[in-house]
Amino acid sequence: MMWEKPWGYRESFIIGSGLFIAGEALQMSIGGVRWSLLAFPSNAAVAVVYIALLCLAHRLSGRAYILRWLSGTTAASASLVWTAALTVVMGLVRQRPAGSAAVDSFGFTRMVSAWPFVLLYLWMLTALGMTILRTLTAMNLRKLPFLVAHIGLFVALGAATLGSADMRRLRMTVSVGQTEWRATDATTGQLAELPLAIELKRFTIDEYPPKLMLIDNATGQTLPKGQPASLLLEDDIDTGTLGDWEITVDERLPMAAAMMSADTMRFVEYGSEGATTAVHLKAFRPADGASRAGWVSCGSFSFPYIPLKLDTLTSLVMPDLEPRRFASDVTVYTRKGERRDAVIEVNRPLDIEGWDIYQLSYDSERGRWSEYSVFELTRDPWLPVVYAGIVLLALGAMGLFMDFGKRKEKTTDDLE
Repeated sequence: MMWEKPWGYRESFIIGSGLFIAGEALQMSIGGVRWSLLAFPSNAAVAVVYIALLCLAHRLSGRAYILRWLSGTTAASASLVWTAALTVVMGLVRQRPAGSAAVDSFGFTRMVSAWPFVLLYLWMLTALGMTILRTLTAMNLRKLPFLVAHIGLFVALGAATLGSADMRRLRMTVSVGQTEWRATDATTGQLAELPLAIELKRFTIDEYPPKLMLIDNATGQTLPKGQPASLLLEDDIDTGTLGDWEITVDERLPMAAAMMSADTMRFVEYGSEGATTAVHLKAFRPADGASRAGWVSCGSFSFPYIPLKLDTLTSLVMPDLEPRRFASDVTVYTRKGERRDAVIEVNRPLDIEGWDIYQLSYDSERGRWSEYSVFELTRDPWLPVVYAGIVLLALGAMGLFMDFGKRKEKTTDDLE
């Protein structure tokens, strides 16, 4: 019979279905959850009230069966399955960026602010909290690893959720030789003044060697269609094959300028701003003895892109050089009077006064001659709390593993 005590997995999953339906009703009537309303100190107050309510629910669990059920295995398992299922949906559906509303009525395109996900996530967190309080009531040393692991998970999940409203993600564009202290909020688009300033002293970029490719003259698509081939012109490579053509490079100019006249075009060495990369090569097709020779260049903002037409169907081209590494030589100033010189590059941010400064982009049209850098500045004051929870979770998991090993060893000894 349904709803006979104790409640099993069937009743637990039905309760999860009810929370999902209630969440969808809220989603369609009032829209998604506005996490921005929980910015500090609101999130801290919510955390205190929520923990107080958990303690009160634990005290009253002897009088209300539903509260005892919340701390049981069936409630925890069902809530975990429901949350995991929606997390899988979130991974399969393209998500809208932070600060944007979902484009579907169900909220699946902005899952973290969709009411169904939030209610089921809250159920899981509540079941976890009730389990922790139940374990504390009947505490002994053997349960310590279990308790530490669950407290760590509770802290990490709770801090990550409540702290999301305090996370800031800004973008700052700084010109070479200039100092900037204003940045644009990536979510709202508003301009904000920061407690630090960035001076860009120099922008540098390292590029991969040039490469050659074949394109269709009619469509401009690379060949072979769907699986384009390329010839990477590394320092020690002067010959290669593309399609039916054998390529031989005669001359390389990594810093070049195009010199054009009425009937000729050539490249010369050029060390100033706007220089491009060019190679002079010969192409030979053994099948029919056809041959072509000429310059090929990827061009720049100062000089045109130059292909070499091989026949009526195909041409040889040099795509834009791909960046291997780009970095900014900066000096960062803070209101506290700190000054720090650093080189910021992709995946190597600068951490200063709680801000992580990342190299985001640059003027891609000017490439190596970019006159500015774009930085992303992020700040998450709750991140240390999340890390503390993860550490506790790891310590608890290690304790559980060691305890399991001891029990297994003891069982083996008893059998012997």
